[in-house]
Amino acid sequence: MKSEIFFNLLLALSVSMSLFLTFAGVLQLSKTVPEEDREFLDPLPSFLNFIWPLVRIIAYYICSLLPFSYLKNVEERLRHNGLAYMMIAEEFIALRLFSAVLVLVFGFFLVSMLGEWNPVLFLVLPVVGFFYPDIWIRDIRKKQVDEVLRSLPSYLDFITMAVEAGLNFSGAVEQARKKAPPGPLAIEFGIVLRDIRSGVPRMKALQRMAARLEIQEISSFVNAVVQAEKMGSSLATVLRVQAEQRRSERFQRAEKKAMEAPVKLLGPLVIFIFPTTFIVLGFPIFIKFMQGNYF
Repeated sequence: MKSEIFFNLLLALSVSMSLFLTFAGVLQLSKTVPEEDREFLDPLPSFLNFIWPLVRIIAYYICSLLPFSYLKNVEERLRHNGLAYMMIAEEFIALRLFSAVLVLVFGFFLVSMLGEWNPVLFLVLPVVGFFYPDIWIRDIRKKQVDEVLRSLPSYLDFITMAVEAGLNFSGAVEQARKKAPPGPLAIEFGIVLRDIRSGVPRMKALQRMAARLEIQEISSFVNAVVQAEKMGSSLATVLRVQAEQRRSERFQRAEKKAMEAPVKLLGPLVIFIFPTTFIVLGFPIFIKFMQGNYF
């Protein structure tokens, strides 16, 4: 009994010392990493703020050694999913590595407590953790597309009213960002204004936004504005037509989702509702048969 208590105390002391040395090492390494200026970057999600120093250490010492072609591909993915102004490719890969280690550690402790550890989990858990950030950015992409399509008509209405009131396109976009609801589209228009102020031509900045988002409705809006600019057409008229068309498309998408709802409810209805209903209705009948010695 005493030896077991001594062993537990020794194990607790070893774990505490390991955590202390790890924390001290991380603190020392963080001092050697160049300080990050996030004044002009998008804010990090709250769950990333706690682990971001560790992510930057991994990115600085390990991920910066990766081939440039691979980093360029990751950078393109981040730009396509709207995260290019939140983190760079090295930091995203470091987030992947950190997630792999974190999932492995938590999975090891959880399975060890259950007493059913399998060596295969040493391979499965890091892979799951490594690819979890990809699932995260895929969810971000889906939410981004939905938010952009939902808020685009409102932004086009604000831009149209501002242009009709006498503002130029850049001023109209700025007013739309102030008046319209915040969201991914506000961030994208902010990037457009940032590009214009840095010397990028207005049409080129809009085309960059269309290339980043890769949403058909945004591409149609940008093409219409570019054509109006080239042909000398009334920009306000083009914007109003675009706003009405986007609003009509939003209504059609809502109708489509409403028509799909009964089909999507069929699965949960068959799997969960029908069996429960049959149990509730059949249980009294079963009891009567049992009491009547029918079995």
